[in-house]
Parts: sequence; C-alpha cells; structure tokens
Amino acid sequence: MRIATFRQRLAAGCFLLAVIAAAIGMGRDWMEISTHGDFAYQGHGGTFKNTLAEFDTPDPSVVYHDGYYYMTFTHNGADVMVMKSRTLDFRGAQRQTVWIPPADTAYSANVWAPEIQRIGGKWYIYFAADDGLNENHRMYALEADSDDPMGSYTFKGQVADETNKWAIDGLAMEHDGKLYFVWSGWEGDVNVQQNTYIAPMSDPLTISGPRVLLNEPTLDWERAGGPPYINEGQAILKKNGRLFIVYSGAGSWTPYYALGMLALKPGADPLKAESWEKSPQPMLQLDEEAGVFGPGHNSFVSSPDGSEECWIVYHATTGWSDGWNNRKARAQKIMWNEDGLPEFGRPLSLNTAIPVPSGSGLAKAEHAKKAGARLEFDFMESTVDTTAPLLIHYRQKSGDKRKIDLLVNGKQAADAIEVPAMAADEIGYLYVPISLIPGLNTVSLPAGQQGLDILAIEIPRYEAENAQSAGQAAAAALPLNSGWGAVLLTSSGDAAEGPASTLRFANIAIPKNGTYKLRFAVSNAEEQAASLKSALDGGKERTVEIAPTERNEYAPAELEVKLQAGVHEITVEAVSGRVYVDYLDIYGL
Repeated sequence: MRIATFRQRLAAGCFLLAVIAAAIGMGRDWMEISTHGDFAYQGHGGTFKNTLAEFDTPDPSVVYHDGYYYMTFTHNGADVMVMKSRTLDFRGAQRQTVWIPPADTAYSANVWAPEIQRIGGKWYIYFAADDGLNENHRMYALEADSDDPMGSYTFKGQVADETNKWAIDGLAMEHDGKLYFVWSGWEGDVNVQQNTYIAPMSDPLTISGPRVLLNEPTLDWERAGGPPYINEGQAILKKNGRLFIVYSGAGSWTPYYALGMLALKPGADPLKAESWEKSPQPMLQLDEEAGVFGPGHNSFVSSPDGSEECWIVYHATTGWSDGWNNRKARAQKIMWNEDGLPEFGRPLSLNTAIPVPSGSGLAKAEHAKKAGARLEFDFMESTVDTTAPLLIHYRQKSGDKRKIDLLVNGKQAADAIEVPAMAADEIGYLYVPISLIPGLNTVSLPAGQQGLDILAIEIPRYEAENAQSAGQAAAAALPLNSGWGAVLLTSSGDAAEGPASTLRFANIAIPKNGTYKLRFAVSNAEEQAASLKSALDGGKERTVEIAPTERNEYAPAELEVKLQAGVHEITVEAVSGRVYVDYLDIYGL
C-alpha cells in the first residue's frame, strides 16, 4: 500500500487530532523555551546517521561546490561514477557514470579510488587502473569537458613520475601557490609494501620532478595483516596554514585498516621527508563496541555554510570478517586541539544521530538556476508522494505585501502566496505546504520582483529514522516511507519487548520567535489506542493518545508550541502499545 498523501492522511487523522487535543491540552503556551547566547540561523538542522549510502561506496572522495556535495568511489572497479546531493546523505542522490574505460588498454580494468578535485576552476578525476594485472596499476587523469562535475570527461592520460612504478590512490595537493602529486606506490616491482610518495607538478596533469619517499609502513599498526605492508588512500587536510596528509595503513582487507597522519612542520618544504612529523598512533581505528571495522581511505570536506571546515568521510564495515565487502561511506565532524592538530575521535556507530553539517539542506538563490524571471531550485528530494513544509527566506524591501506564484515541478502549487511585509533589512521566513513526488523535485519562485528578494528555501522535515533512538526503539528500512524508513516505538508494558523505547529529535533549529505547528506522521496498526509521552527541551512531559490506523497508514498528529529562535530537541517515548513514527514536520504560524 502506498503511503497516503497529506490530504488523505488528514482525513484519516481527524479523530486522532481530536484525541490528542483532549488528552494533552497543549495550547500555544506549551513549554516556551529561552535561547542561550547569540544564534545565527543556518538552516533547520536535524541529524543524520551513517552510512551515507545504502550500497557499497569504498574509497569515498567528496567535495562541496556551489550548493552541492559530489562523491566518487570505487564502483565495482569497472567505471567512474559521480553522485550529487544537497546534503552528505547520498541515499537519494543523483548518480551518473561519467567515464567507462575502453577495452584492451593499459587502464581497462580494476579502476580504483577515483579522486574528484577542482583545480584552477576545472574539474579533474584521478584514478588508478591496470590491464587486468595488479602489478601494472598506474595513475591516470580525466578532465571535465564543462563546469559540470556530473557531465562528460576526457581521458588525459597517465600521471607518471620518471620511475613509472606501480601507483594508486593519487591526488593533487595545493600548498603555498605550488602544486604537488601525492600517491601510494612500490619502491620496486614486487608487492612487498606500499609507501607514500610526493612529487612536484607543473600543472594538474604533469609531474615535473623526481618522486620523494615521505613515509613507509614501519609502525606495528601499519603492518597489521601484512605482508604486503600498507600506506595508501592519502587525503589532504588544511587549517590555519597547517598542512596534513592523512593516510590509511594496515591491510585494507582486514578490520585493522586505520588512519594515520603526517604533519608538515610550519614553513617547511613538503618535498623533504624530514619536513613531516608522523603520528605514532592511529587517528581513527576499529571500534568493536561501536560496530565499526576497518575505517579508512577518507577525504575531507566543509559544511555547506563554510563554518565547519572539516568533516571526515571514510569507509568502514560492520564485521570482523567483511574484508573488502560491505565497505560503505560514513562521516563525522573532526575537532582541533590547542596545538592546532586534528582529533578524529572514535568512529560513530550506525545508531548514532549526528548533527548535520551547518547549513545543510539550505538551497540558496545564488545557486539556483535562472529561468527568465524565475529561480528554479532543483534537487528537492522526496522518497514518497507527500505534503511537506517549504520554508522561504526572503527580504521585502518595499515594506508592502506581495503575492507570488509558487511552482513545483512546473505546476502551480496552490493559490498565489501572500508574502508579508518586513522591515527593510529584516529577513522574513514564510512556511508553505507543498506537494512532492518521489525523486528530485524542482521548486520555482519569482526572481527580481521590485522590492522582493528570494534568498533561499528549505524543507524542515526531520526523519524519525535519523533521530537518536534508545531502549527497544528500532529503525527499520521501509521502502514506502519518507526517507529511508521509520522507527517502531514499543512500550515497557509489553514484557516481551523489553524496556521502553524512546526517540530524540535533536538539533532542531528555529529561525525566529513565534508559534509553530509540530506535525508528526504516526501509524498505529494495532486494534486499540496507543500512547506516547513527549517533552520539549527536557521540559514537562505530556501524554499523547494515538488512535488505531490502517497498516502502513501514517496519520498526522499536530501540536502548537511557542518557540524562540535557537536550537531545540523533542523527545518521544512509548507508554503503551506499538507505534511507528515516520517523520516530524515543522510549520510556522
């Protein structure tokens, strides 16, 4: 059964809303919360969970550019694929195979670890490949034919130093106005160990000097699983003028695969091995308690708003014996200590709700397509037919009310929308319900109307499966639900199910003080009513009665609350029965 549209859900949920209102009496004064300190709104926030995709994505290379994240990865060793997403969640991303190697060449087989980079205003993808024999692996480069990283690429040939030895995992490194190539290679022609090498480049396609040995796998942790002993998967990290090379050590086929680091001494020459200091311990390694094995081969990327410079994206598996199987991309934010060195922390479990990178989900007008007198915001993702909140950021310079036409997928979404007047320099926030279809939707708004500027749009929906669950709460991948699934909440009164289950929606950002509508999508396929208790920001708990629904039917449960601008969290716990929660939407009133 396909999930009902909002209008169908509303009809099915009228009794439910009445029960809620009677049971909890939540009015407009429910739990007014104060915001601590200064708050700059950078999008509705929320959380996500690893993994970043539902299929294997080993050796992930991720960049952020003009409103989108792009990822390449080892795609079955057969071609080069690029994915595009507004957020680090690539489950619903657009996928495009941008290059397939021709047959019967030195680079026809075993296409490994493509690395996507933007250098001098052009897109490049570096990759390793061979003719079917591993000992013939070498580094090659593609150059984009346009400014679209999802478009076509031209094969530009081998990127080789004068030794022309075995080479993989290469990428360009820019430092102090100079360009270098960093890669993993063999000293000779026998697969004994992989080292980290560096060489100068005259341009993104040409190595212009001899290779320099920077690092060998000499530490015990680097040699786990060998021989061969491994240094590979180099990634470049920069902050405050400091330069780091983060690499993978130990056998990639083992759970001991981990990340190490070389730090360039301030002001030193990167082409001299003695200029680099090697960390004696891994920066990120397996964590059996968290269920993370073989974390490695990473890249670094910023948050969409640039305020969080470094997120690490790496692959890992979930079992001791996975080997090269089940390697999926994951992400977490890195921290910096007082000495200016990065700290990656422990790898996060698949059940950990991670606050999204700052600015995630915010589609800015500067990145929208200009179509005549309109702005088109694409990549507004949905997995189901649904009605969702659209939050429009705008400035109304004239101080007069305006009416504008809103189009979704080329069709007028509703009657003309009235845009309230605002002070000259004040940003307005307008919530509008829109209908989305499965896939990538396009929202169109007028551009350049006198006195009215559209600044950005976003969809403030919080998926339950990405919220933090505890107790017996179980996130399940359900194909007919919004996002990638839903969460089953089971009460402690059911002894067979164990302790009560809870769900915490965290990092909920509100742009301005006001009254808001919280709309949960809930399903109770039992024959009797269930109940939940909910709290906002750790305040007073309220009980919610959930009437029975049809199987796979999600009815809207609505609350009105007063909120101040800032970041909030909402917790939900099962009191009786079994209830599925699909998502939480927020509308301003």
